[in-house]
Amino acid sequence: MFGNLFEEDEEEGSPSTSSRGTVAKGGDEPPPPRGRSNLCGIKNQGGTCYLNSLLQTLLFTPEFREELFSLGPAELGCLEDKDKAGAKVRVIPLELQKLFASLLLVDQQSASTANLTDSFGWNSSEGTNQHDVQELNKILFSALEHSLVGTTGSTFIHQLYHGTIVNSIVCKECGNISQRQEDFLDLTACVCGVSSLEEALWNMFVEEEMFEGSNLYRCAQCDRLVTAAKSAKLQKLPPFMTMSLLRFSFDFAKCERYKETGRYKFPLTIDLRPFCEETDAEDSDYSYELFSVIIHKGGCYGGHYHVYIRDIDQLGQWEPPEEECKAKTQNNVKEEVKEMHEPKLEEDDPLSVIAAVIAQEPSKTVLSDQLGQKLMDRIGSSWSKKFRKHYGPIGKFLQSHNDVFMLVSNGTRVALKTNPPNPATRPPGPERQTTNSDPSTPSDPTAAEQQPELDQKSGPEQKQGSHWFDLNDSTVTSIRESDIEKQFQGKESAYMLFYRKTQLHRPSEALNNPQYKIPLDLIQMAKEENIRIQKMREEFDATNNTVELRLHLAPSYRLSHGALQPIGNEQTGSSALSFDRRKTVGDLRLAIYQKQELWEGDMALTVARSLPAGLHLYNTLTDDGVSLYRAGICTNSDLFVWNGREVCGATVPTGAEWEPVLLNVVRPNLREDGDRDEVGGGSECEEGRGGFENGGPGLKREARGFAGAATLGEVREELGEPEECLLCQEHKGGKRAEQGAGEGGGASGWRVFPPDDMQRTLKELSLKDGDALLVLEPQSLDSSMFALNGDVVTVTTPSDCRWLQVEFVPQKAGEGEEEEEMRKIKVPATGNMLLCEVKQRALEELQLPPPPAGARYCLRHVDCTGKLLPPVCEELSVRDAGVRLMTTLTLCPGNAPKASQLFLHFSVGTAPSAGMEMDIIVEKTCTVKECLKEMLDAVRLDGTCWHLRRLDWCEDVGEPIMDEDASLSELKINNGETLIVTEGQLPPKGFLKLSVWLCLDATTDSAVSMDFNPTDDDPAEVVTVGDSPPPAVGNTAEPRSAGRVEISDQATLEDLKTQMLTLPALQGVCVPTTAFMRVWQLEGRRLTRILRGPQLTLKKLKLSSGTGLCVQRLLKEEELGSKDVILNVKMGVPGERHFYPPEELVWDAARDSSPRSLRSCLASHYGLSPDSLLLAKHQSDKHTWEEISNWSQQVSKKKRRKAESLLGPPFHLKDGDTVGIKNLLIDNNRSFLTLEDEQSQLRLREQAEQCRKGAQATGSEGVGPQKKTGPTKSRKPEVALSINVGVFR
Repeated sequence: MFGNLFEEDEEEGSPSTSSRGTVAKGGDEPPPPRGRSNLCGIKNQGGTCYLNSLLQTLLFTPEFREELFSLGPAELGCLEDKDKAGAKVRVIPLELQKLFASLLLVDQQSASTANLTDSFGWNSSEGTNQHDVQELNKILFSALEHSLVGTTGSTFIHQLYHGTIVNSIVCKECGNISQRQEDFLDLTACVCGVSSLEEALWNMFVEEEMFEGSNLYRCAQCDRLVTAAKSAKLQKLPPFMTMSLLRFSFDFAKCERYKETGRYKFPLTIDLRPFCEETDAEDSDYSYELFSVIIHKGGCYGGHYHVYIRDIDQLGQWEPPEEECKAKTQNNVKEEVKEMHEPKLEEDDPLSVIAAVIAQEPSKTVLSDQLGQKLMDRIGSSWSKKFRKHYGPIGKFLQSHNDVFMLVSNGTRVALKTNPPNPATRPPGPERQTTNSDPSTPSDPTAAEQQPELDQKSGPEQKQGSHWFDLNDSTVTSIRESDIEKQFQGKESAYMLFYRKTQLHRPSEALNNPQYKIPLDLIQMAKEENIRIQKMREEFDATNNTVELRLHLAPSYRLSHGALQPIGNEQTGSSALSFDRRKTVGDLRLAIYQKQELWEGDMALTVARSLPAGLHLYNTLTDDGVSLYRAGICTNSDLFVWNGREVCGATVPTGAEWEPVLLNVVRPNLREDGDRDEVGGGSECEEGRGGFENGGPGLKREARGFAGAATLGEVREELGEPEECLLCQEHKGGKRAEQGAGEGGGASGWRVFPPDDMQRTLKELSLKDGDALLVLEPQSLDSSMFALNGDVVTVTTPSDCRWLQVEFVPQKAGEGEEEEEMRKIKVPATGNMLLCEVKQRALEELQLPPPPAGARYCLRHVDCTGKLLPPVCEELSVRDAGVRLMTTLTLCPGNAPKASQLFLHFSVGTAPSAGMEMDIIVEKTCTVKECLKEMLDAVRLDGTCWHLRRLDWCEDVGEPIMDEDASLSELKINNGETLIVTEGQLPPKGFLKLSVWLCLDATTDSAVSMDFNPTDDDPAEVVTVGDSPPPAVGNTAEPRSAGRVEISDQATLEDLKTQMLTLPALQGVCVPTTAFMRVWQLEGRRLTRILRGPQLTLKKLKLSSGTGLCVQRLLKEEELGSKDVILNVKMGVPGERHFYPPEELVWDAARDSSPRSLRSCLASHYGLSPDSLLLAKHQSDKHTWEEISNWSQQVSKKKRRKAESLLGPPFHLKDGDTVGIKNLLIDNNRSFLTLEDEQSQLRLREQAEQCRKGAQATGSEGVGPQKKTGPTKSRKPEVALSINVGVFR
């Protein structure tokens, strides 16, 4: 009726997104078990809260559930046969059976409805679109009735839910009565202008509507217009009565929807006899009792559904709501608190555990930040994992027990107001009740005897099956029957009511028995699923607390070039050790002593990291009593075992400030006594890139490590260079590429470090691993290779390297003819010379005979395999054509393309073998259809059943070119590309068309090198071509288009990556496997999320046609988990208002997404203590920093505000976000704001002021007062709800 009704107000529907469950890295984390209620919730797919509420209502309707379970495979078929041809499988009822069995018997917090919605025929977008639950009620029942046609259950919905209304019109003249029966599934009750459900029913079925005055009724017996009375009565009452409340109305004056939020009462028990025809039936036939209330929270354009349900079969474990539990706990603590020096811990009682932890401290206080860690050290589990679900955040728990705990020292420490409570004298709390862990067996009937005395006295005795629960997606909580009255009015109010006849009684064997009348095959399925989940939990718990450590022994290392290097070629100094992270540092030290029997003297354990320059040490573990988790030790951590003072007699600097940097030290090599290759050697020397021959002129490189805290002057001394020596850094200017192209690629620029920089450290100069450092003596400037202009040194190629070699390869001679010899000649050339001049000089010097009439010569490159590449355009210069000097061109018969033309290879039918393809020259502006016609004409083929395809990266026939009206330039068909003329019509358009972009590096204007040399510690490299546009976010500039791919939505992410490599812009990229590629999804040309899961289909990843994707190449393999977050982290420079260069960090937020988890991850990354770090997230749109606080700062705000995870509000950390870090041990400046941020904020304020003035000027030009209008929030178009059902007649 309202279509796609609920779209707005994300905050109103927060449970719909927060209840989706947590998925561990790689999908290995087991689902959490059921809560204290022992009932199972349903996961929200993004917008399916309306479906979840209705399904829970049907599940807790025992008669509906049992009728559904009574249908066996003989009538419904088997799900395994649904894809078989001719199989008659009723998928919807089978999936509903499977879901109900899982909700009743499987030990998990929430079940998924993905298979059920797939049986509805819904696509991925339907899971995020919200709909009206009243509309779903009608459509779902209709779909079930159609699915069950021809079975014994074809009428059970009609028998349970359908009733009959009799509409009567009585003629006031002759008394004639005209009646008409009407079937109903639910009664639609008016809310507007009505105060209660009984009043609405009275207006519908008791009040009469009069036809009088100008509105008369034509009586069939009187045959004229007469006065009459119209009324309606309930004739047949179903066992279950559904009431749909008309909360949403339309204001025709304002032309907008609105929600009725006034008070509207409805009874728990209702007698419908006054609204029925007069019969002799008993009163019990008209009596109904309420058992389900579906509630809508929000407005008419957005909101969230949840449901209150009465547990008729007593399947759940009811307990008082949380507020009453807290009041009871506080009273018991006040009465029974007792002095204890060493309280006996009850690990399921958080009050006892926290009190014992604080009491054991010498100062009787604990730092707020350390309380959670000390709790983990004591019981081996974190607060979030063990108690948060039942008690909320630890800060809120302490506040609610302010009679026991208090915050001291300005809120930084927690202390006891009184002595900690004695858990031995307290009755067990509801969290420690004995419940059956396997919901597939009946609950223990003695469980009620274990309830605290307060629970038994908390209210008047309630009848059997009268307990109520609130089922809110994945969350199930106990509520009081009196809580239903809260849903009479307001923004959160009742929307659908479900009543059942009071005469419907449940058999005793159905109570506390979730297996009642469930088929044996579904019970067996649930048992197998429980065994699988339990095994997953055991494996997860074992691996969750085991860390793999790498131990590096001091005798196997020496200090060299600012870092520790292994002695000898073999890495014998490292050994692996598996250890429980809950144990202490002292336990680890003892284990290493036992493993290294020959160790003598003291043993220090220092956190280390393997860097490109070598092994570096950070902080030493000094407290033997702290656990490894508290110390920030995680899997794959490196520990250096030494005496804590020296290694091989050398003092080792430790800490992040001494972190070594691996630089490429570049020196001139001006000797000319060595012989060199005429082409290759000159190119290497000119470029100054790896693998140089020291015999010829050029540059030679040496990789050398230096301490990060060493000054540039100390580096110069360590290199043994005099003070007058110049140190230069490679210039990143945009003109370098132009100079290199113009002069054969041999010129490069280097910036000379000024004298003041000699006192600055490598860290302060932002020098990082892999940077080049040119060492130039003053006499080197006398060479023609080096020129000093201001503070820039230009390295220029020797002048004798400016030539092009042209060779002529004659065609094979025929029989009886002499075969000509291959001839070659060097032609002097510059970057500005036209290629036609080069060809003309070559023809003159080679003295070739004139070609046959109509024939010409062209210049072509030859690749390493000897294959001829496309002819070069002779209208262009050497530079513009991309021809490098000191290379070879081949003179061949044929025509050269013009600047506006393309030289293409083509073949008919199959991929051509080497040298067998045909050539054609076409205009870049011609369409695909015109190009195809020219190719067909060239091979003399007729017909219209042909289309063009490209070659994929395997040189096989690839995807078809779908857009025949697009030009070759628009499709980015490049010079020399091979197209395949394929017979047949174009394939149907059902593929996804995805735009592919290249991620650009904003730190340089030149293209990132295509060379692939992976190292474990290098950051991800980005593949680009050409100059990059202005930067957009972080270190990444605006993406550049690389083309489009067309692929099925059933293809996997790995298939997508493979097909991306066939794009022309990526064909030159060397990628060992697709794991070396990272794919981002673009929204508005902004990187939003990383696609992960190589075997997930594009449909599962929710990709639609037209989506933009951005490719980023990595230097090492990457397999991200679903909760791994890629962050750009920046450490603040102590005492200054700027940061060190950002680094990429992978944060695993699967098990814990709290600030403490991120702080521990960063502490491990930088080798620092977590307590010394101050974190903030950078808001790039506002150029502000939002500090990430700890819990003690959060609990001081309003009580309703809870400490959420960093993945949720207010931080919403996601891939690509920037996190700033301050080390408070050495940096007193707590402000993250930089000068660039202040300038950007000023610019934003100026833009806002200009917009405001422009709006005022526009408003002043209008006539009369202008109405102030705010920004209109765009909404998705409304979509009709439907369920697809097969034909079973």
